[in-house]
Amino acid sequence: MKIAVGSDERTHLTDFVIDELKARGIELELYGALDEDDIGWTEVAQRVAEKVKDGSCDQGILFCWTGTGVSIAANKVPGIRAALCGDAQTAQGARKWNDANVLAMSLRVTSQTVAKEILEAWFSANPKEEEKPNIEKVSEIERKYSRQ
Repeated sequence: MKIAVGSDERTHLTDFVIDELKARGIELELYGALDEDDIGWTEVAQRVAEKVKDGSCDQGILFCWTGTGVSIAANKVPGIRAALCGDAQTAQGARKWNDANVLAMSLRVTSQTVAKEILEAWFSANPKEEEKPNIEKVSEIERKYSRQ
């Protein structure tokens, strides 16, 4: 598995998550402050989302102060379903019910312990078959407004 990871700020949390992902044997592409590139959160989110959209990365993980900005920006890229997750249950639900492909976390409130729980939930959950019609409806909404 290959994951694009981006943040506008490098912190103990981003370093911890990167180490956790490497320990899982996941190949990483780093963006923004994680790659010593001085770009803002909007561009970080766009770059990570585009890597997921074009298939060069299987999933993405984004960070910003609240996590809200990067999730909003990433969701502007067609095909991206970014979910801001503050706990393991939300991460699990985002994968099971929404087939989320980009995980967003807050640098301000996410502890390393909670981040580890979020990662475990994210990677252990798979989209539920019965949710595929709802996920397709989200894609239909996206296509409808992309044509305007």
